[in-house]
Amino acid sequence: MEIEKIAIVRTDFKTKFGIPRQSQTVARLEGTIIFEPKYRNPDTLRGLEHFSHLWIVWGFSENEGAKYNATVRPPKLGGNTRMGVFATRSPFRPNGLGLSLVKLDKIEKNDKYGHILHVLGVDMVDKTPIYDIKPYLPNADCAPDATGGFADEIGDYKLEVIADENTLALLPQKKREILVEILAEDPRPAYIDDSERIYGFPFADCEIKFKVENKTLTVLSIEKI
Repeated sequence: MEIEKIAIVRTDFKTKFGIPRQSQTVARLEGTIIFEPKYRNPDTLRGLEHFSHLWIVWGFSENEGAKYNATVRPPKLGGNTRMGVFATRSPFRPNGLGLSLVKLDKIEKNDKYGHILHVLGVDMVDKTPIYDIKPYLPNADCAPDATGGFADEIGDYKLEVIADENTLALLPQKKREILVEILAEDPRPAYIDDSERIYGFPFADCEIKFKVENKTLTVLSIEKI
């Protein structure tokens, strides 16, 4: 079976570091889906406006050539405990395909790219290739009695984020709020806990620098790239 790219998604993330580990974790995180010229026929989107959410099938383009292993080390387990690759959402898979649930914000007709999709809740690096789009069906895709395996056992936690308003001033208000949500999810590798280490990642054309001590994350600087 051969698959081809039908679109790319534009996001505020130029690298993998800092991206939410799951879609919808930061519900307002924006993405724009731009179709390849071959797939810009507006008929392909007929009826899509009636759906609130979409499934996106995409490729782990940053991992091309990476070796597949039968077991991986999920971040939720501290990065030291191994689980079977099919019991995780690791990007290092036999076939490097990702699956994300996003909210369809709007469909826009663009003079250059034809019809583009504005979506929310993304977890993809900028220019990620997209291979398919399917509507989310609440009556079929929602399982109220579902269990989450070891992810349920570990649970979630959030960091307290301290950021001076003057430091955040380079970002528009909405992106400031989204950045704080991203940082609260703790973007660090789970197996690193060094209070002296300075972390950084690009977001929205800025370089974000921060430190974490205990459960408190302090934004040190935000600079235009």
